[in-house]
Amino acid sequence: MTATATAQLRPFPGSAPGPIDSIAVHIFREDRGGLRLRFELLGEVQQVLVPAKCAPRAADGLWAHTCGEAFVAVPGHPAYREFNFSPSGEWAIYDFDAYRQRSVPGIVPPAPLIASRLETGRLVLDVTLDAAALPQGSPLELGLTAVVETLDGTLSYWALRHPSARPDFHLRDAFTLPLVRP
Repeated sequence: MTATATAQLRPFPGSAPGPIDSIAVHIFREDRGGLRLRFELLGEVQQVLVPAKCAPRAADGLWAHTCGEAFVAVPGHPAYREFNFSPSGEWAIYDFDAYRQRSVPGIVPPAPLIASRLETGRLVLDVTLDAAALPQGSPLELGLTAVVETLDGTLSYWALRHPSARPDFHLRDAFTLPLVRP
């Protein structure tokens, strides 16, 4: 399977240098409308606090530790869905009616499939999202982000775009990657 796009995440401007040199996200479209994301963190990954693997399950607070994230919306609509993916195999899915306004819980979308591996100089996080987990509509707007926690607890924030004076992945101006359903 070949990536339909590759996006480079950028650290939040003014952040102190950390152990990660670059983060690329390879985007693959699945035949049945699903989405596969491969986050590749390159650098001194031995200095990154990588959550221990556990049974796949929903968990809150993943954004406070090393994880990949995807924000998905339909252009012109204020609602969006946030996905968090931990190297542990844990995940979170949050729906918002508008900027940081959580929706009333509704139908729970299918859980993402997550696999991670730590190699010399590289942490890879593979995520597969079922088509039913994505908002209905085409095209979609995607915001791709990552949080990296170092062994000393320092967090760095990476995104396609940082449109604010502080890290804020929920800003729609950060959803810069168009995604057309197959």
